Amino acid sequence: MSLLSKFKNDPLFAKVIRSSGALFSSNTISLGLSVLQGVMATRLLGPAGFGLIGVVMAFASTVNSIFSFRMSELVVRYGGEYLNKGEKEKTSAVMKAAGLTEGAVSLAAFFVVLLTAGLAETYLAKTPNAAWMFTVYALGLLANFNTETSTGILQITGKIKLQGAINLAQSIFTSIIIVGAYFSNGSITIILVAYLLGKSILGLGMFIAAQIQLHKALGAGWWRVPFSALTSTRQLIRFALSSNISATIIKIFRESELIWIGFFLDTTAVGYYRVAYTIVHFLAIPADPLIATTFPEINRLAVEHAWGRLKSFLRKITAFSFAYNVLLGAALILFGRWIIFIYSGEEYLNAYPALVALTIGLVFNYVLFWNRPLLLSLGLPEFPIYVTLIVGLLKLGLSFLLVARFGIIAAAALLSFYYIVSVGIMVWRGLIEIGKNENRAHH
Repeated sequence: MSLLSKFKNDPLFAKVIRSSGALFSSNTISLGLSVLQGVMATRLLGPAGFGLIGVVMAFASTVNSIFSFRMSELVVRYGGEYLNKGEKEKTSAVMKAAGLTEGAVSLAAFFVVLLTAGLAETYLAKTPNAAWMFTVYALGLLANFNTETSTGILQITGKIKLQGAINLAQSIFTSIIIVGAYFSNGSITIILVAYLLGKSILGLGMFIAAQIQLHKALGAGWWRVPFSALTSTRQLIRFALSSNISATIIKIFRESELIWIGFFLDTTAVGYYRVAYTIVHFLAIPADPLIATTFPEINRLAVEHAWGRLKSFLRKITAFSFAYNVLLGAALILFGRWIIFIYSGEEYLNAYPALVALTIGLVFNYVLFWNRPLLLSLGLPEFPIYVTLIVGLLKLGLSFLLVARFGIIAAAALLSFYYIVSVGIMVWRGLIEIGKNENRAHH
């Protein structure tokens, strides 16, 4: 049997690709709109203004992640397991606990941003009279009070493609405002409001879609189920805490680059880096649908102890992601200068070296995107914490030595180093655990 036949005749692989394809179609249109937004915003604001907007958005996101319990993962891990087993009361209790917890966390994150906006203005934005921008954008945290939980709900109910439709709607709305601002020579305030409204549409839209699916799957009164229906509360809390710590570490060391660039350098450097970071993260457009549709299947195979099928599934999904990520990565490196010129103009070409360095690490990460979901499914939620913390501290220490001296190229190279080392270790640990479980099953 040919390799292509093995892929085509695997119903699980085919199911994941079909689901990913539906989400990818919406994301592809959203990508085009994001490119349009970027083209308009970079030219309207210039490197310093574009960098300032990036710092404002990244600060709110980072604060939220510090409090976040990654409820989408908890919903998939436990809500998905209970739903597969037909245990609707337990599923309802998980959804209720996840939703209420995330709502409280979002409120806390909003107040933290409110209280620290002045500090962010002084040490990150380094721009007078910018504190209000941090406060205004933080309103989006309130609108996204249930987004993580809702994402998990759409994943386990097989309706993740709705996320793509909602994301498309907010992209259209945001693009209309930014295009209007560009042609009317609008201010940075209008751009900020455009991003805020887009974020709000996404959060509220996801919540409504998820509630409709819960009503269908669990019945009209699912939210009345008491928390006492849960028999594994300690296990749930352990998972949620480990996810919170892991999310915080990942956000600080991997997804807060714009904040660190603002701290070490200035908003102009942030503007250059943001362009490189944005272009390279187009790799996430095909990867995110795979991540969203693959995690529930990995978790199901692990719950069923189907180790042979799990290994086969991981091989196929890795080969598939390797093929397109390497191709896209090579295109970004070869045509990177041209892409930057088209996307943001000649004044941003200083971003190209950072783009090359970032591409290497992001390609590696997206080829092996299943590293952390696998460990969560195998009951090893703490291992990613140790790995990301140790590698992250090493990256941060080197940042203090190198970024101020060598600029954004050093920051990009260190982020790629972080991806390659941390992802590589987690993949190795996950495969070792599968091998151990498979050996136990044979004896």
